[in-house]
Amino acid sequence: MNIHLTRRDFVRTSAAAGLGLWAAGTLDARAAFKTKLHKAMIRKKPSEKELQELKDAGFEGVEGGIVTVEEAAECRKIADKLGMRVHAVLRGWAEFNSDDPAKVESSLKVTEDALRAAHAFGADAVLLVPCRIGGKGMAMPEAWEFDIEFDKKTGHVKKVVAGDNEKYKDYIAAQNHATDTSRAAVKRLIPLAKQLKVVIALENVWNNLWVKPALFQNFVASFHDEWVKAYFDIGNHMKYQKPEDWIRALGPLLSKCHIKDFQLNADGHGGKFVHPRDGSVNWPVVRQALEEVGYNGWLTIEDGGLSLKEFNDRLDLIIAGK
Repeated sequence: MNIHLTRRDFVRTSAAAGLGLWAAGTLDARAAFKTKLHKAMIRKKPSEKELQELKDAGFEGVEGGIVTVEEAAECRKIADKLGMRVHAVLRGWAEFNSDDPAKVESSLKVTEDALRAAHAFGADAVLLVPCRIGGKGMAMPEAWEFDIEFDKKTGHVKKVVAGDNEKYKDYIAAQNHATDTSRAAVKRLIPLAKQLKVVIALENVWNNLWVKPALFQNFVASFHDEWVKAYFDIGNHMKYQKPEDWIRALGPLLSKCHIKDFQLNADGHGGKFVHPRDGSVNWPVVRQALEEVGYNGWLTIEDGGLSLKEFNDRLDLIIAGK
């Protein structure tokens, strides 16, 4: 055996070995990704102490809450001083499908407050769940039973399961009403969002609406407006369909991502929330999907119970494609 390798042979052999190790997942995969992802936690009105602790743990920013414009502006000064960022505001649930006009107007007012707070924070998006349906004995399919047919022009659902849908007629009607009323309300918010340069990032977090990727994508895209996009929670939708499918369906409509995990039951039906990387989400595949759609943005952990360092370390692994 000739053990005397030339320098060129050594470099070529080492490179080949490195590719093999990368493919096996034993080397840092970050060099393979062109997209840049940023790490955040949720803090409604972050103090200097909280922001410093997050920075020391490795985070780059936070997602804030609805506070006054003055409070948000003060938080921004502190964040800027520390080199941190308040990147979004969590507005949460609205009642745009309510039969009570006062509740609709109240929901619009709160959302306007959230948009103004976001602008003062220096954030570029507000998480908005337009409404929710269900309850009061309304029959709905189990997560694994959904087989949705819908009109792409109106976004109206025709069927939610294969076969006879008579059992779910009330659910279908409620869903179509929610789609129409939510679309009307969000359109009223677009002028302010445009003025403030803050995206309305729609989320469908377990509100029994738009529970399949194509349907949710259709709803968000129906606004045909750069100031309306999607806020996707990785983990929340595991019970309906794999998160990578949602990410690929949303594509350029994807504005922000929440991070949590969900452990499916052994039969794949139902389950429970767990800490990131402890559940059924295939994080390397999710990371690749984010790369494929060109997502350069924030990953905000929506979870508790671990140290900041542990959450940061887990996000680092996710960002690295591991």
